[in-house]
Amino acid sequence: MFTARSVARIARSGARNYAAAAVNKSIKPPVALFGVDGTYASALYTASAKLNALDSTDKALKSLKATLEKDPKLNRILASPTLKAEDKKLVVSEILKASGAAQDKTIKNFLEVLAENNRLALVQGIIEKYEVLMSAYRGEVEAVITSAQVLDSKILSRLETAISKSPLIGAGKKLKTTNKIDPTILGGLVVEVGDRTIDLSISTKLAKLNKMLTDPL
Repeated sequence: MFTARSVARIARSGARNYAAAAVNKSIKPPVALFGVDGTYASALYTASAKLNALDSTDKALKSLKATLEKDPKLNRILASPTLKAEDKKLVVSEILKASGAAQDKTIKNFLEVLAENNRLALVQGIIEKYEVLMSAYRGEVEAVITSAQVLDSKILSRLETAISKSPLIGAGKKLKTTNKIDPTILGGLVVEVGDRTIDLSISTKLAKLNKMLTDPL
């Protein structure tokens, strides 16, 4: 179970170095996150901000994420509810070595806290939530462009230009785009920016046409 003690332990990671961190730098997460994974991500953000190590933590987490994605077996092990305490320590040690983060005390402490609280299964979700915090910290607005197949770089560039000039992107914000592939939309595009969704997919158009043809006159 997540406790105040757990948050405190993450925040104490590398405590001797905290005094050297930039004191005028805000340590408060830029946006409020919900759920257990959001709570852990926020605690990790605060600990990293105190150490002036937001970017290095972000880099280490990206490496950790890549390691987990390469080995599906690791994810199954992390999700196992029967994993013993000594096995958890071994798993954490192996993950740190594989991801190249063995010397990162903040990440090491973070994983140990998750292991102690039986939350290792949340690792990937926490990493994703931390990425949300970092995007907000950098003033980025994420646009997810879903297509049936990978978009040509020129088309993607034109879409990025159009979106960045639209009212959906506030002044001073940086656009961050992701091309998501979903063959089920058949063709066209689905563009998501913040809480706005623009559905121009062929599957949606066909669904609307089908409804028109089947609805009683």
